Amino acid sequence: MEIIEPILYIAISQTFFGGLIIGTKKPINIPDRLMASLLFMIFFDLVFALIKIKFITFYSFPFVAFTYGPILYLYVCYMTEPEKKFKSANFIHFIPFIVFFIVSVIFRADKIFTDLTGFFVADKYISLRIVYSVCFLVSITAYSTLTFITISTHQRHLKDLVSYASGRITLNWLKIISISFYTAFFILFILGGINIFINFLPFDPYYTVFVFITIFSFIYAFYAIRQPLLASVLIGTEKGINKTRDTITKPEEEKKLKYLRSGLSDKQARKFLDIIIKHVEKEKPYLDRNLTIYDLSLQTGISRHHITQVLNNLHGRNFFTFINEYRVKEVISRMKDPANKNFTILAIAYDSGFNSKSTFNTIFKNITHHTPTQYLEKLKDESP
Repeated sequence: MEIIEPILYIAISQTFFGGLIIGTKKPINIPDRLMASLLFMIFFDLVFALIKIKFITFYSFPFVAFTYGPILYLYVCYMTEPEKKFKSANFIHFIPFIVFFIVSVIFRADKIFTDLTGFFVADKYISLRIVYSVCFLVSITAYSTLTFITISTHQRHLKDLVSYASGRITLNWLKIISISFYTAFFILFILGGINIFINFLPFDPYYTVFVFITIFSFIYAFYAIRQPLLASVLIGTEKGINKTRDTITKPEEEKKLKYLRSGLSDKQARKFLDIIIKHVEKEKPYLDRNLTIYDLSLQTGISRHHITQVLNNLHGRNFFTFINEYRVKEVISRMKDPANKNFTILAIAYDSGFNSKSTFNTIFKNITHHTPTQYLEKLKDESP
């Protein structure tokens, strides 16, 4: 208990200032407000725990934790769909929190949940303790699963929009942290269940949870502060895509854009694919490391939806694969050029449009079935 108190003081300060910084970021957006809300809810949970240790217990169950899963899930939803408006229906997710808050207030004077050793004591509150525990496990499992699915869906969707990989747009950091957060909670939940029956642990799993919360709240705050809004990637708003489309006046470009509403015939789709391929091979837009499908849409006058459609249906590739195949070809071409013999493979990769070593190595091997080094050695052996 003495060790937990200083940890709680650190966590309380950390979550408060983390929530304050994120909540006051400019411009104001829904995801930042949600992450700030998560940190403030953790802050209140920690304050309640400290008060319980130092002064008095004024609630029957730790109810604040029922907000963690819903808020994190909504954060992911609005981060991956930045054009969505916040709906009052979202408050449905917080019904378990409200229910157990009311229960905690009603029974605040009763000793319903003192410690784990008395969990299965046959009193009139045993059913309530079981219901609480089951609901908490279901809540954290369900929302962790939904968060994981939403991020995974977002990552697959990105392959139709961008030609590069970055943790700031894939939200891979959030995926890893969320899995770790759930795993830590689940392990402590299981340990607590075992301790109920045989009381073998030298510590109380309930208070140990706050050690993990302190660590994870710091990580959430750190990455959330650095996380940009994904509107420019997902809907292209920051690049003025919609305004640019409205000002395109060339007859041929207007003709191409009208198919966004009318759909594509097979002939039109093949014509669009031919335009895209010729443009990419001639202008080499793939040399731009941050190339998105919106950039290609502006350059060709073909809507983003139609580019996705013709690449997937006629070319059998998503945008990510399509562009990176050209980058690999560019790398190979430059490897063969004697003028580049003094450049490292990584320097050639960056000049060819790749933005990271790991992405380059993975894509290059997937396409050529050789590592870049192996392929370069192969070229040297084949040269006269």
